[in-house]
Amino acid sequence: MDRASAYGAEGRRPRNKTSLSVDVALHDYLVAHSRESKVLEELRHVTAEAYPQAKGMQISPDQGAFMGWLVGTLRARRAIEVGVFTGYSSIVTAQALGPEGRLVACDADPRPLQIAQRFWEKAGVRDRVEVRVGPGRESLQALLDEPGHAGSYDFAFVDADKAGYPDYYKQLLQLVRPGGVIAFDNVLWKGRVTDPDTEDKHAQIFRKFNADLVADTRISLSILPVGDGLALCTKL
Repeated sequence: MDRASAYGAEGRRPRNKTSLSVDVALHDYLVAHSRESKVLEELRHVTAEAYPQAKGMQISPDQGAFMGWLVGTLRARRAIEVGVFTGYSSIVTAQALGPEGRLVACDADPRPLQIAQRFWEKAGVRDRVEVRVGPGRESLQALLDEPGHAGSYDFAFVDADKAGYPDYYKQLLQLVRPGGVIAFDNVLWKGRVTDPDTEDKHAQIFRKFNADLVADTRISLSILPVGDGLALCTKL
């Protein structure tokens, strides 16, 4: 079948039903209909006061609810997080892992980790979290170098320096088990990934990263318009 037959006379892909455009009102509705504990709600406010310039660095309650559901549905017990910030996503993950679960939380900046550790205590998950402070690549490589870690993790979440995503992906593919899921945040980058001529360096990074994920036959892939874009990679 030639391109014109597959995509129509003008060579464009036929348009099917599209996702909703989420405006402020609809996002507020999603947040209002997401389950969020009092501890997580308090953490959002504390983070906003401590880091007013870092708006958007913390996942929203609706994304948190989705991640908690995902980790629980996977029945995951071992997880890795690269990019902790003040701990919202790590609390969601650790809670979903259950009392026997273990989360390795990696972050290069110890300052927001102080807030994270305080709220891990409040959420009752501090004993499930192992903190590794330092560059993400070094922390993941240390895990790979230690016996018993390769191929043993059920879930990983990455929300760290965007230029590091390709390296994190390579390392995490070695750390998760077959059937394990790696989730990457921000992969739609404010919608700018649709512009092939963009000068936004992060958008350029994600255009290549997303294309590489689609081409990688070692995973199954779904990219969702959750938050700022969430790529879900299942290791085959």
